[in-house]
Amino acid sequence: MDWVMWLEWFLKGLILCLILLGGFAYLTFYERRALARMQVRVGPNRAGPQGVLQPIADAVKLIFKEELTPAKVYKVVFILAPVLTVVPSLVIAAVVPLGTSFNLFGREITLYVADLNVGILYLMSIASIAVYGIVLAGWSSNNKYAMLGGIRSSAQMISYELALGLCFVFVILMGNSMNLNEIVEAQREVWFAVVQPVGLIVFFLVVLAEVNRAPFDMPEAEQELTAGYHAEYSGMKFALFFMAEYQKMIVMSMITATLFLGGYREPWFMTNWLNGIFSVDTYWFLGPIYLFIKVFFLLFVMIWVRATWPRLRYDRLMALGWKILLPLTLALCFITAVGILLADLYNPLYYWSIPVLSIFSFLISIAVIYRDLTRRKVNARV
Repeated sequence: MDWVMWLEWFLKGLILCLILLGGFAYLTFYERRALARMQVRVGPNRAGPQGVLQPIADAVKLIFKEELTPAKVYKVVFILAPVLTVVPSLVIAAVVPLGTSFNLFGREITLYVADLNVGILYLMSIASIAVYGIVLAGWSSNNKYAMLGGIRSSAQMISYELALGLCFVFVILMGNSMNLNEIVEAQREVWFAVVQPVGLIVFFLVVLAEVNRAPFDMPEAEQELTAGYHAEYSGMKFALFFMAEYQKMIVMSMITATLFLGGYREPWFMTNWLNGIFSVDTYWFLGPIYLFIKVFFLLFVMIWVRATWPRLRYDRLMALGWKILLPLTLALCFITAVGILLADLYNPLYYWSIPVLSIFSFLISIAVIYRDLTRRKVNARV
């Protein structure tokens, strides 16, 4: 292995980290302006033209903000917990393909840091590490409320990671691979979101719970638990938790686009338009542009959900994860596997039984939720 390969890996890793750090800063600006527009208010508009320098002003404020460390915390763990939370949000993006390869100075350059045959297993393993940072932050704070907040947040993330893992299973079945590049190429004919629309909805809900976004933002339920596991953190240590949440929003949007929306590829119906002028196979630089558009849209949906949906009560949040989403994802895995098997053995039309039966299962789940809510209302009246 020559030194040029090491230099290529280093530069790609550095560029990816800089993209995520810059994306974190301006995702906060994007969210604040989008929420302001939805709620008919102004939003940040003082720092720079149209407020575009507001993220830089916030960064300077957090860097110079006084950090308070309680006297009896477990100091080593207290300091390392934010790092243990923010590092996985960076390294998880290493296997996400950003586009096709291109030639530079006679060398083929790939638009990903690592091409793993078990890329999905890598995603699952790295995503679970952030739980340790959250629970250790609560435990090391030597504060009962922070400890309870860490336990609640970790219990929430663990319960939703089970459904997240099962969502990966039916993507593996449809793509016939655990390599993310091969999964993207498998969507050349049609996106997996068309074949498994319910899977996309469930995966997106699980992602919201995984990154502690509304309506699953239990750490921010101040009326219940004094801001949760990061109650004792301030300054840059708190900023690291904040950074981890927003970077995971970006990375999980990239993963969602890769698994269900064709990743860096153009929509399948645009492949042959105007002799393939919109195809990634014709112009490699279209790949990152298509992926950016999909991620931008998914981030907008996350912001839209935050602006419109109220926070769930904790018992209902856990019930949704264990009683609804977990059985539903098991049913989706079974439906996907049977549909693919029947299509291979008998008739390819059986493949399109997957979205029909998946939507039917989804409607049953909604009926179960509605019945449960109605029953609780009746019991409350009695």
